[in-house]
Amino acid sequence: MSGVTSLRLHLSPSYRLAALIVGLHVLAGGCFYAVSGGAAGTALAVLTIALGAAAAWDRALLRSARSPRTVEIQAGGPSRVEYSGGTRCTVGDGPRRVNRFWVALPLHDPSRRALLVAADMLDPGEFRLLRLWALWGRLPGVAPGQLPG
Repeated sequence: MSGVTSLRLHLSPSYRLAALIVGLHVLAGGCFYAVSGGAAGTALAVLTIALGAAAAWDRALLRSARSPRTVEIQAGGPSRVEYSGGTRCTVGDGPRRVNRFWVALPLHDPSRRALLVAADMLDPGEFRLLRLWALWGRLPGVAPGQLPG
């Protein structure tokens, strides 16, 4: 098959994912406060909400130096993720999770992170290409018999 040999996808912030992360952490903080109460429950609730805000800042809003900025898909070689700080890591060979709302990719990173790409982080065409690559391990192309000429 002949087709695209590499693809560079620039991620943009996902405000929906950020709201979901913070909202779930607020809900969890409320549960901690309802169960524990008092100063300990209040402290645990505040810390849980702060953790949600930090996670949304890093993973959904892409504002920290360790936030992913681009995904480089190579047809014949290792695909990479580039972070805001300029560092890079390769996409792992582990299980990939794909649905119509997000794609989760394992990374070869010392912290054993995974990259979650929400649908609104890319334009629809790019997100479709990422989903196809995550499912099949290759970029779509055109069969040689269908090429013009």
